[in-house]
Amino acid sequence: MFNSKFLDDISSKLGELAASRPGRDFEKNARALLAQGFAKLELVTREEFDVQAELLSRAQARLEALEARVAELEAQRGK
Repeated sequence: MFNSKFLDDISSKLGELAASRPGRDFEKNARALLAQGFAKLELVTREEFDVQAELLSRAQARLEALEARVAELEAQRGK
């Protein structure tokens, strides 16, 4: 009814399944752990970072222009 090749095939497949199962569980758990850790870090995307860097650059340039204008007005007033 059952030949030994069939039983050997089933046995080897079960052995492969048992051997590979912990690896998959480890990978799944590691991914979940990393995702949770990254979520706590409140990371931003590169696009969001670039937008904020551009806004900061503009604000710094505007501040420098305003400081120069104030210095100019103070110099005129002091004359």
